[in-house]
Amino acid sequence: MSDKTILVVGTYDTKDDELNYIADVIRAQGGGVATMDISVLGDPSAPCDYSKHDVAEAGGSSIQAAIDSGDENTAMQIMAQGSASLALKLYREGVFDGLIVLGGTMGTDAALDLCQALPIGVPKYVVSTVSFSPLIPPERLPADVQMILWAGGLYGLNSICKASLSQAAGAVLGAARAVEKPDFQKPLIGMTSFGKTVLRYMVSLKPALEERGFEVAVFHATGMGGRAFESLAGEGAFAAVLDFAPQELGNHIMGSTISAGPDRMTNAGASATPQMVSIGCYDLVDFIGWQDVPSKLAGQEVHAHNRLLSSVMMTPDQRREMARAMCTQLAGAKGPVNLILPLEGGNEWDRPGGPLHDADGLAAFIEEIRAHCPDNVTLIELDSHINDADFSDRVLAEFDAWVAAGVITA
Repeated sequence: MSDKTILVVGTYDTKDDELNYIADVIRAQGGGVATMDISVLGDPSAPCDYSKHDVAEAGGSSIQAAIDSGDENTAMQIMAQGSASLALKLYREGVFDGLIVLGGTMGTDAALDLCQALPIGVPKYVVSTVSFSPLIPPERLPADVQMILWAGGLYGLNSICKASLSQAAGAVLGAARAVEKPDFQKPLIGMTSFGKTVLRYMVSLKPALEERGFEVAVFHATGMGGRAFESLAGEGAFAAVLDFAPQELGNHIMGSTISAGPDRMTNAGASATPQMVSIGCYDLVDFIGWQDVPSKLAGQEVHAHNRLLSSVMMTPDQRREMARAMCTQLAGAKGPVNLILPLEGGNEWDRPGGPLHDADGLAAFIEEIRAHCPDNVTLIELDSHINDADFSDRVLAEFDAWVAAGVITA
């Protein structure tokens, strides 16, 4: 008897050989397999455990409706919705322990919805001809999905694609065996930040919050980190969020491709999760270092962080735009929001004498925050810098007050 079962999903009418190869590799390694067909027109060489009819019906539709739509995009969205609903039901019933989906653009489109439906900690592997490409927007990626490029695999098996498929099969089975799923025995705090070179509050806040009985997850706010943070916040996974590095919002409004999506800084509010927010690196726009500067930022000062990542320093007017955007995103929050505003700056480089110090720009940002801070947000101004001990001390004082008032439960 196998120890773990993997759900193998794909369009069996066009990828039958490849999907069966993945299943064979998993079985050869001692794993179990359940199969799900998300085809529309054709049929697999042998019946799947969950047919295309099962999938369409799970989405509240039918294969005939998908065919009658006459549109491949509409048809695949029916299968995407159905596979997501069915997979979540099967997982809750204990049918499988990990998931692998194979596809080109059609299969990958459905795979992302399917993976998004499953909880964090469930091994999710997508083997795709378009892995890591700009076709996949960050907001479509689940917090813990794994992607593998399906090299040389557009049509039929060969030695090149077998190398990718066999690794993927072994990876998902190994992950299902090794995964330590979140147990959430302690309430979880979600925090955003960057490395200690530029932001340092997490160094003192993480152990202090852990001493209070909380678990702390710190997310690197560079597009995908913020996407994972927002995904979990939207699920209500956090007891509270300390969203102190909102730079991804600035990236988005300034046209950078390093974006966590247009819903950055909204999902905690939508789930009524208590929020503390601040201004870490609000004044910088990150962009991909090996690409051209976004046109909106052309001619501005550039700081090369490394060969992958560069930052542009915002002008005072752009900082005003950032301030208004932050206030807009927070205005719809259903839970309590504290905006902690350190009046002496938001990253280590912007201190007086630092390479990115701009007193006029900081003053413009602060003025705009004061003018547009929404009524549902408590604005707390500090005569300190975000990296000073005063900032972390005030965060803990506000946090403790929320705990004492029952806003956050330890």
